[in-house]
Amino acid sequence: MRLLQIATATRSDVPEYRALRQRLGALAGDVAGRFAELDWAPIQYLNRSFSQRSLAGFFRLSHVALVTPLRDGMNLVAKEYVAAQNPDDPGVLVLSPFAGAAYELDAAVIANPYDPDAVAEALQTALGMPLKERRERWQAMMVVLRRNSITAWRENFLEALGR
Repeated sequence: MRLLQIATATRSDVPEYRALRQRLGALAGDVAGRFAELDWAPIQYLNRSFSQRSLAGFFRLSHVALVTPLRDGMNLVAKEYVAAQNPDDPGVLVLSPFAGAAYELDAAVIANPYDPDAVAEALQTALGMPLKERRERWQAMMVVLRRNSITAWRENFLEALGR
């Protein structure tokens, strides 16, 4: 098992974002340097963009997705992760309560990103979760995603606009 961190390069013109990317890269390198073995690395840090098809493949293969914005955001990636899962053996979504998706995807494991111990506990819970519970949580989130599809959103928006 290892951590795959995809840090898509965005807003490269903002100095704070560049500094954060450099810091994340340095930390990932430090962790890998201290704990990696010849045939295994604890973290794979990728600082580039991927196609939707590639991302969907990463999502489907992942046992856990950790989506922890510090304020509302990163909703689509949480929903894409859930939608990409294998219904027979779904992964677990660990989600920040500050993500707007947390209101819809309340079957996710919720963890406050300001509390490292809570995030660690949530990851431990997710990694040890029995298949039956993973399926139940995934099914509950898929009901929400199907009910709140882009088509439903568009129809509701146009209906509200018409009033």
